[in-house]
Amino acid sequence: MTTKIKTKIIEFSTMDSKCSYLDNKLSRMHYKYIDNCPSKLNDELVKKGYRRFGHYFSKPQCSTCSECKSLRIDAKNYTFSRNAKRTIKQNRNTVFTIQSPTMTNEHLDIYERYHQHMEKKRGWKRYAIKPQSYYELYIAGAGKFGKEILYYIDDRLVGVDLVDFLDDGISSIYFYYDPDFASYSLGRYSIYMQIQLAKNFNLRWIYLGYFVKDCQSLRYKERYKPFEILQNNPKDCEKAIWH
Repeated sequence: MTTKIKTKIIEFSTMDSKCSYLDNKLSRMHYKYIDNCPSKLNDELVKKGYRRFGHYFSKPQCSTCSECKSLRIDAKNYTFSRNAKRTIKQNRNTVFTIQSPTMTNEHLDIYERYHQHMEKKRGWKRYAIKPQSYYELYIAGAGKFGKEILYYIDDRLVGVDLVDFLDDGISSIYFYYDPDFASYSLGRYSIYMQIQLAKNFNLRWIYLGYFVKDCQSLRYKERYKPFEILQNNPKDCEKAIWH
């Protein structure tokens, strides 16, 4: 006899706090903690603007600001530009593998050095990652849909791309790379590979998370045209409107 695994959901919202994206703005997040999240529910939540990290699904619920816009690339109709082809050619010897998320010393070392690099480059606030924290953010809650795409150059791990595979696309969760290989433009290359994977699997969309016009770290997303923006902030019972 097969025992059906129950899905448990706990919802809560944070208090107002300093916004991570925009100066002089306050942020409030709504969360769903979901244990044993089925693929169908994950699909629905991503399409309604939620972002998944571990068991936690979140989206902004700010009372005085709506600058965080969920963006999805139209992979089906995306055409690789000359610059994109140049980046792909530069990485012709870069190989990747797709598997369930894992955690090794290599993962933790690259993650730490990547954030040290971004602290100097973009002024990111950096917090030392502990194995338990990494597990809770990127491995827990992955179910059957959560994967990592590992990038290698000369058998050396140089990039880790955390994604969810949906029924109509790929949800891009987080990417980090070895700063020693920054010249390979691995961030852009990882998005191009997501787009190519979507084309290969006949998936329409790359859900790229939030686009914030006045945030330097997030503005790059508008380069990947054509794209759609989530126009509303749908409740669980409402339809998401994208265009």
